[in-house]
Amino acid sequence: MRPRIPFQRIDVSRAADILQRDDVLRFDVRDQASFNEAHIAGAQHLTQRNLSELITGTTRRTAILIYCYHGNASQEYAQTFADLGFTEVYSLDGGYEAWRQRFPARNGSAAISPELAAWLAIQGFPADDFDATIANRTTPLMKAAHLGNVTVIRDLLAAGAAIAARNADGNNALWLACVGHHLDAIDALVEAGIDIDNPNDNGATALMYASSSGKAEVVAHLLAKGADISTETLDGFTALDMAASLECLTLLRRAAKAAAPTTPAPEIRP
Repeated sequence: MRPRIPFQRIDVSRAADILQRDDVLRFDVRDQASFNEAHIAGAQHLTQRNLSELITGTTRRTAILIYCYHGNASQEYAQTFADLGFTEVYSLDGGYEAWRQRFPARNGSAAISPELAAWLAIQGFPADDFDATIANRTTPLMKAAHLGNVTVIRDLLAAGAAIAARNADGNNALWLACVGHHLDAIDALVEAGIDIDNPNDNGATALMYASSSGKAEVVAHLLAKGADISTETLDGFTALDMAASLECLTLLRRAAKAAAPTTPAPEIRP
């Protein structure tokens, strides 16, 4: 019988250290209104309704940090994760109240955490501005998407970063995630509501870029997320027209066939 590894109760200082890692999922088990008002950067809202789905979709080696209001309910959730074989599970003592006193939220948004501030500075952005721009009007969200850093993507969105921001070419963060071939980053951005069919200054979408670059895996991922295959560039080309590989061509032809209206069979009368 596999020995069960118990969850760990940790304080705010330890939690802040742990959250400097990129591989830690953080779950907020407070009510929806409290979560919407403010939460730890990058946290996901966890309830009994989505608990099974999140457990099923997460590998047992993933580190988990759970917090509630004061540190009680989070222990029950942490116990569940531990009982189901997760090997690194933490419950935050003092809950969000203890975190808020240490890292106050600003303007109703989640505060910029120390680890996010450090990341911003390393990438050349002001440590206190999650919507600043550098060369080519690149925002922190675009940079994180290009690097495939899903934790930072979630932290930025939780802090209030503009998901609809476009760079000097008219591309949003999704385009940069596709350039980097980061499927997890694509997932995070689409789930957060980014415009999957955003046209850049030439009318090209992320699907068109992936198709013209021969990135079949990205094409398949975008199609599964609902990308529009009928959009045209300013010159009248679609993603299908721009396919640069047989794999991309096959995927897009299949999608076009599935999207085509079906013609009812003619009625046969006796």
